[in-house]
Amino acid sequence: MRIGIACPYSWDVPGGVQFHIRDLAAELIRRGHDVRVIAPAEDTDALPDFASSTGSAIAIPYNGSVARLSFGPRVNRAVRAWLREGDFDVLHVHEPFVPSVSMLALMSASCPVVSTFHTAMDRSRALEIGTPMLRPFLEKIQARIAVSQEARRTAVQYLGGDAYVIPNGVYTTDFEKASRDERFTGEIGRPTLGFLGRLDEPRKGLPVVAGAFHAIREQFPGVRLFVAGRGDIDEARAAFGADAEAVEFLGGISDEDKAAMLSSVDIYLAPNTGGESFGIILIEAMSAGSFVVASDIPAFRAVLGGGNFGDQFANGDSAALAATVAQALREPERRAATVQRARAEAHRYDWSTVASQVYAVYETAVRTARLEVDE
Repeated sequence: MRIGIACPYSWDVPGGVQFHIRDLAAELIRRGHDVRVIAPAEDTDALPDFASSTGSAIAIPYNGSVARLSFGPRVNRAVRAWLREGDFDVLHVHEPFVPSVSMLALMSASCPVVSTFHTAMDRSRALEIGTPMLRPFLEKIQARIAVSQEARRTAVQYLGGDAYVIPNGVYTTDFEKASRDERFTGEIGRPTLGFLGRLDEPRKGLPVVAGAFHAIREQFPGVRLFVAGRGDIDEARAAFGADAEAVEFLGGISDEDKAAMLSSVDIYLAPNTGGESFGIILIEAMSAGSFVVASDIPAFRAVLGGGNFGDQFANGDSAALAATVAQALREPERRAATVQRARAEAHRYDWSTVASQVYAVYETAVRTARLEVDE
């Protein structure tokens, strides 16, 4: 099958949507399909062979973060040329109602269209205002996917209809086979904690960790915390005060170092405060064998099975985070049993399963588009 995939966000600043598209395309290509991706990107050297660029993007605040989007006549011409040259059997647009490449691809598409919704939010003024104008383009979409029940709820709330719930995929084997790394490994009396997320996005929860860390150190003086992610390290260090002496800021890290950290720390912290529709990092941590302590936002509750595959604490509550971590550190046998269950659970998110589910939706979209509808 000839498959086109449109990405709304800049490839220059990778995030969950870009990783999802990259890995889905790679898995489908491995299965013998002809897959082409289009996305905003200034650094074309970093693009995989199957991807094309529409040029640089503009940073716009969106859903508690910063989205780097690409729009306008020049971008529209590039998208149309890509569609003509691709002559796709199916077009897969991600976040089609974000004003960027995916929306433009949807507007110009003449082939069957599948959409995926990644975003979860309680309310969006932009969607409330823009949805009536965009409704005509909904008729072009043969099938919808949402990466979680929260993303599905948001899509149904603003767009009507329904969506298949197919989770984000993870190459779980890459994390399962990662060896423990002495750089991140704890020992008796000196446990290690890990955190991964942009330092300058409060919704990733580093301020919650900073607020909890002193209380954790009081109970476990030898504890060490590893913080990975891009952003202002000096500013992040200042938030920990005197406790920063036990924190190592790693900056941006490679996929290999991420897997090494997740397979080695005693506890992975996911204190995200909102704006998450799924939680890829939780699946990665579960696959690697790390015990997860996460905030109790709905997306994380779903991934962790309501606490069956990790512990959760009241969202945004540093004292609750500290208490939850301390309790988990005192119960190594319970942690080990939970890790074993979590690793088994993570298998259902492997790309070998997820890509098959997505491809089944493609086939449904193509068949549906061929049907004649009685007037």
